Amino acid sequence: MDKGIENLMSARKLLKASVEKSKALELSLEKTGPRLDEINQRLPSLEVAIRPIRAQTDALSAVGGHINRAVVPAAAVLKVFDAIHGLEKSLSDPQTDLPGYLGVLKRLEEALRFLGENCGMAIQWLADIVEYLEDHKVADSRFISGLKLALKSLRELEAGEEKGRLDGGLLDVALGRLENEFRRLLMDNSVPLPMSSPTLPGEQACIAPSPLPVAVIQKLQAILGRLIANGRLDNCISIYVEVRSSNVRASLQALNLDYLEISVSEFNNVASIEVYIAQWGKHLEFAVKHLFEAEYKLCNDVFERMGLDVWKSCFAKIAAQAGILAFLQFGKTVTESKKDPIKLLKLLDIFASLSKLRLDFNRLFGGDACAEIQNLTRDLIKRVIEGACEIFWELLVQVELQRRSLPPADCSIPRVVTFITDYCNKLLGDDYKPILTQVLVIERSWKHEKFQERILVGELLNLVKAIELNLETWSKGYEDAVPSYLFMMNNHWHLYKYLKGTKLGGLLGDSWLSEHEQYKEYYSTIFLRESWGKLPALLSREGLILFSGGRATARNLVKQRLKSFNEAFDDMYKKQSNWVIPDKDLREKTGQVIIQTIVPVYRSYMQNYGPLVEQDPSASKYAKYTAQSLEKMFNSLFHPKPAKQGSFKARQLSGKFNNGVVDQYQTSPTAVK
Repeated sequence: MDKGIENLMSARKLLKASVEKSKALELSLEKTGPRLDEINQRLPSLEVAIRPIRAQTDALSAVGGHINRAVVPAAAVLKVFDAIHGLEKSLSDPQTDLPGYLGVLKRLEEALRFLGENCGMAIQWLADIVEYLEDHKVADSRFISGLKLALKSLRELEAGEEKGRLDGGLLDVALGRLENEFRRLLMDNSVPLPMSSPTLPGEQACIAPSPLPVAVIQKLQAILGRLIANGRLDNCISIYVEVRSSNVRASLQALNLDYLEISVSEFNNVASIEVYIAQWGKHLEFAVKHLFEAEYKLCNDVFERMGLDVWKSCFAKIAAQAGILAFLQFGKTVTESKKDPIKLLKLLDIFASLSKLRLDFNRLFGGDACAEIQNLTRDLIKRVIEGACEIFWELLVQVELQRRSLPPADCSIPRVVTFITDYCNKLLGDDYKPILTQVLVIERSWKHEKFQERILVGELLNLVKAIELNLETWSKGYEDAVPSYLFMMNNHWHLYKYLKGTKLGGLLGDSWLSEHEQYKEYYSTIFLRESWGKLPALLSREGLILFSGGRATARNLVKQRLKSFNEAFDDMYKKQSNWVIPDKDLREKTGQVIIQTIVPVYRSYMQNYGPLVEQDPSASKYAKYTAQSLEKMFNSLFHPKPAKQGSFKARQLSGKFNNGVVDQYQTSPTAVK
């Protein structure tokens, strides 16, 4: 029985051990499941990895030869590639060490060029390997695709295509930094130029010095060399034009050139922009002789190695962007404004400015690059000449049209008279005659006609003759003859006094001037005779001998004659208080003659017969004036009234010519008051 128990115990232990082993096996199987899943997932890649082992034996043995032949050139390519990226650490700051930076950059270019020129063998053998691997299915398709992509990049580099460069964009970055240094050098050394004092007459204007130091120009040229070698000339020109044109604009802004933007509609009349036209000539001369001259020279200094076309094209862009076109447009705007005789002088001023700068324009803006500037300049000159000639030849017609108007009510000098005499003298003066002659010569040459100076002189003399005819016509326009005498006295004196010693007076001659002086004396005499000269007769002494008719009779005669004198004086003074003698000397002389004609007679009369009426209750009605009060009243006569604003009135007088000569109702602005 004991033996049976022992066997049972042994069986129990064995069973227990088996159960424990089953549990351990179960636990092991649970852990093995995920590992099997992982192995299952890796099987495709393992299959790819062992595919070469599964390839045919002869294919595997041939691969080794192909690889060995490609290793040497491929290794050389990789070595140069590593050298290129090694240069990145050697690139210094171009601002602190430009020569060193340019040297490293040149080595980088050479390395890239060597890489592109010498990777042909590597590309050829790599292509053979890729083709062999693909044909014999020795490698996986994804591996083959990666090789093809690398091969494409190498081929693009060899062909010079920038997108395929294997430097990782290092050269582009280096060139970009060099462009920034090019811009910095220009900006740091570009300072607006202040307007200098005008050149003295006869002084030869010197060519403006280069606005950049020589050392800076040399740095710019060195940078240009590297950038141009890498196809970046257009970028350089764009930067240069942007910086330098901005600098010129800054110089011009100090001159306050807002007037260049004025439109035709903003022109009230040419006189309102007269000051702008004078400034325009000075500012244009400064811009051309100093600013654009300096830019022209600098473009040549910086870009001369690139050739004539490059630097002249660069200068043309600077000139256009900096403001030369605005100057030409302003001149065009003046030509488009309404016609006015004063506009002729302003057009001549514009022509004189352009003529003075003709050689500078031809030198600076010649060539195809400045074609736009040339065309605008030629068009402006054509407009100026045509506009000036149209006004000049039409002027006589306008003076004749004034003849239809009424004479001035104040007997003064019509504005057209003072204007034309002054105008003709200006056109005959040294400032305008040569310019007008040149303009007329050019205009006649366009018509294939010959110009002679006598044509100009003859036209101006015809204007004076037309004025004389106008005066004769106007003098007949007064209802009363007396104001016509004063009117003619004023105008003949003006023609004599203000033309004597002038260019126009010299052409007319001394006899012509003397004739007008005599006419002045003639009309002065009859004016006094027919007006104030009649008053002394009213103070007759006839019948005033006291013993002939008694004191009462004498008093009545004195009252009657003083009453007649006072009425005539008051009427005449009232009329003539609105009349004018513009010339101060003539006004004072005329006043003295009137005083000498009347005051002594009146004083003597009142001394002798005044007591007869002074005791009368109504004495103030007859002894109305004293000699002193009369003299004071005479001295107050004929003074010009304050001039009104806008004496030039724009009126359409003919279909061809707007803004007639002047308004003859206005008094002379040159009158001495």
